[in-house]
Parts: sequence; C-alpha cells; structure tokens
Amino acid sequence: MIGKLVKQPTGYKAFVPGPFPGQIVVDMNQSRLSELHYWASHHLAKLDGITQLLPDVDFFIFMYVRKEAAFSSQIEGTQATMSDAIRAEANLTYGLPKDVLQIVHYIEAMNYGLQRLNSLPLSLRLIREIHSILLAEPDDKKNTPGEFRKSQNWIGGASLATAKYTPPPISEMHRNLNDLEKFLYSKDSFTPLIKTGLLHSQFETIHPFLDGNGRTGRLLITFYLNKLGVLEKPVLYLSAFFKKHRSLYFDLIHDYHEKGEVIPWLEFFLEGVIEVSQDAIETSKKINLLREKDELAIQQLGKAAPMGLKILKQLYALPIVDVNKIIEWTGYTRAGANTLTNRLVDIGILEQQNKEQEYARQFVYSKYLSIFSSYEKS
Repeated sequence: MIGKLVKQPTGYKAFVPGPFPGQIVVDMNQSRLSELHYWASHHLAKLDGITQLLPDVDFFIFMYVRKEAAFSSQIEGTQATMSDAIRAEANLTYGLPKDVLQIVHYIEAMNYGLQRLNSLPLSLRLIREIHSILLAEPDDKKNTPGEFRKSQNWIGGASLATAKYTPPPISEMHRNLNDLEKFLYSKDSFTPLIKTGLLHSQFETIHPFLDGNGRTGRLLITFYLNKLGVLEKPVLYLSAFFKKHRSLYFDLIHDYHEKGEVIPWLEFFLEGVIEVSQDAIETSKKINLLREKDELAIQQLGKAAPMGLKILKQLYALPIVDVNKIIEWTGYTRAGANTLTNRLVDIGILEQQNKEQEYARQFVYSKYLSIFSSYEKS
C-alpha cells in the first residue's frame, strides 16, 4: 500500500500517503511490464528521430499542444474541440462554445511551462504558476488559482461523508508535495518512463488544488519528460489515450491509491506511450506526404506560387482562417487576398467551411487538420 485511510477529527476518513516513493517497488523483470517498457522506449526513440526530420517541427508541436489541450479538457467534461480552439486563436469567435476558453488556457499553460523550464526548474513553484494560467477565468477565482488548497476537497459524492475519494488533509498534503518535489530530482532505480508514470498518479493522489488537478497532472507528464530529456522536442501527449479509455484511466488512478495497485497503472501508462507514439509517427509521415503533394499543387498558381507557399507554411500553424488573416499574412488588398484565397480553394488547399455565407467566410486546411482531429469527438 502507498498509504492508508485516517479518520479525521470531524469524522470523515482521508487518504494519507506514506513517504514517497517509500516502499514502492517496480519489478522490471516482470514479463508484461518489461515488454511494455521495451516497446514504449523503442517507439519514443523512433518518434524522436522522425520528428527531427520534419521541416517545421514547431508547427507539428503547435498542433499537438492544441490536441492535448482539447482532449485533456474533454476528460474533465469540456465540450469544445481542438477546431474550436483554433478558431478562437484566429479570432473567429462567432458561435464558439464558452468552454473553449478552458482549452485556450490549457494551451497557454503548456506553452508557458515549456518556455519557463528554460529558466526555472520543474518544481512546486512552477506547478503553481501553471495552475494560475489554467484557471484564468473570473469564475475560477473561487478555486484560488496558483495556490495549493487550504481546505479539504473530495472526489465523487455530495459531501465528505459520501465521497468516493478524499485526498490528504492540508498538513499531510504539504508533506506529500515536498516528497513529490524531491522525487523529481532523486537518484533511484526507476527508469524515466516509470518515474513519469509514478509522478502523475502520485500527483492525482495528493490532489493539491481545489480544481484543475487532472489537467495540471497531465501537463506534468509533458514537462517531466522534457526535463528528463527523453525527447529532443516535446512531441508526446497522452490525453488522447486517456480520454479514449477515460473510465479505465480513472479506475486505475483510484486503484493506485486505494488498493496500492501500482503495476496495473504503470502498464496502462506504458500502453498509452506506445499507442500515442505510434500515432505521432504515422502523423508525421502523413504530414510530409501532404506537404509534398500540396507544394506541387501550389506550383499551378504561376506567379502567385511564392505567396501561396508562404500561406501554406502559415497554415501549418493556423489551419482555420478568414480573408483578414490572409491579408495579414500577404499584405494584399482585400480584393487580392480574396482572389488568392479562391485560387487556393480551387486547387484543393483550402475549403470554405460556411459555404452558405458570402461574407465572413471561414476557410479550413481540412486535409491537414483532419490528420490531427479525426478522433476529436470520439
């Protein structure tokens, strides 16, 4: 067991983790765990090599950050999609669901954290900073963005008396967080992938914020892998896998702290690394093929081809646009931008999304976007 239930003065029982990692033993000679770890490491190395060959790997990362943000937010009940988040970034806000801002803030938190790691170690301080960005809406103020909780929280049930899980009380929470921070830099026998899996499950066990714990904990996976140098670029994002197996994901986290079942959680985590790595490898191949095909198609534009190629490159970062964005990218007049946009539609680069509208038209680089969002609503 990684901890125990302790009765509190007011009568409810809270889970109090023991020292971390304490007595946790991960037997890498266990056949299934060993095999999963081998293949997870293999596919990560392959992903690292392939993505470094992408001409614009940062654009690839932009899209994966949005995908991660959408799926991680959807795990918590958000209905907005990655496409909605891209429209928000492009200032195409008409008709967007209000909860798209949760995804937007997740993207901001991810980008901030990856940049902040250049100047600040992964730490409790950085975790608080990230949380303050995640919960940036005025309605979130009641959940004290950027501050560890000062009151007891719980998961499931209408009260502490009926809760499915009650995290550690405040005094124990701070001890647990200190253990977690030390674990980030401890020298032990755990491999980087095993440490990352344990980090996530332990953070969820501590549940140190009043809200946003799941999203923060999933961000930590990317930040820690980046800190350990497992990948040259941050291109592994697991929330799509977690959302696909949402019930199992929650059950295994629950069994981790309630039953001390560490190995089943780690096996699931490694399965996620394998599946997501394979998907990212295939995605990178599809992008390269699409790029070659579309660059060839743009050559049909004659004198307009150089500007068409410039727009294509911008579309890798922002694949949903309007004519105002084309004007911004090209410096053309509205008439010139409309003409070039129509030609990009004619050769199959762009697709008008709201075809019934003559004004405020929106255009999608749909072949590219579909590579990332084919399972967006699954």
